[in-house]
Amino acid sequence: MIVDIHTHTFPERMAAKTVERLETFSHTKPFTDGTVDALCASMARSGVDRSVVMPVATNARQVPHVNDASIALNERAGETGVLSFGCMHPDCPDWRAELGRIAAAGLRGIKLHPVYQDADFDDPRYLRILDRAAELGLVVLVHAGRDVGYPGADRVSPRTIRSAWKQCDGGTLICAHMGGWREWEDAERLLPELGVYIDTAFSLGAMTPNGDGYYRYPEELALLDEERFVRMVHAFGAKRVLFGTDSPWGEQAADLAALRAVPLTPEERSAILGGNAARLLGL
Repeated sequence: MIVDIHTHTFPERMAAKTVERLETFSHTKPFTDGTVDALCASMARSGVDRSVVMPVATNARQVPHVNDASIALNERAGETGVLSFGCMHPDCPDWRAELGRIAAAGLRGIKLHPVYQDADFDDPRYLRILDRAAELGLVVLVHAGRDVGYPGADRVSPRTIRSAWKQCDGGTLICAHMGGWREWEDAERLLPELGVYIDTAFSLGAMTPNGDGYYRYPEELALLDEERFVRMVHAFGAKRVLFGTDSPWGEQAADLAALRAVPLTPEERSAILGGNAARLLGL
């Protein structure tokens, strides 16, 4: 089973505008139109069996509405192969009840994005969410490191993740983008001993300028080369690494091909591509 732990979709009525806004804002170009149907088509082309949607609430008012859509999407998972996490925002006034609703609806976790939510990850508002998620058995996936759309923001550095997790009582945390996008030295040094998971989304290879391509910065931006990627896999342990693409901002087929080319053992590769996620999410 191949599981993409980190994807994004948007309701059909607003997908085009949302993707266009994010494309302009992040200087990146998507590989699909951001709809569930397009993600399903990508899965069929690439051989991905399950994709997990990670919704983001950029303000507290959105939380219940986004979670309504996530619950509806998750209810169709048997038909589409697309599961959804819920969302949470640090300023949500009904955060405790809303987390309970997410768990009761059968969603397996929540997504947090401190950069978009304009709060540090070790803020007490996040700590209470992390503790309650642990009580409910909800997995937490957090954007980690810099964000391509906010190059100066550092709300969720590996140092901040370490600070937050040291104050929490257990739970399961997935740090996206190999533990800290473009902060990988700190991620490798500070995070493995915490027992957190990492995902591979938007982390392997390079972002190369191309007028017609997905990356439109004026110079190449190096990500992780194969040697360093493998070193990080071994630092965290292959059982704590999850395949993710950040679709539609990453292309599932290309990211699968890149990961399959990395010099890992068959057991390590199988675990990363889906075994770990299947175990973690009870698939």
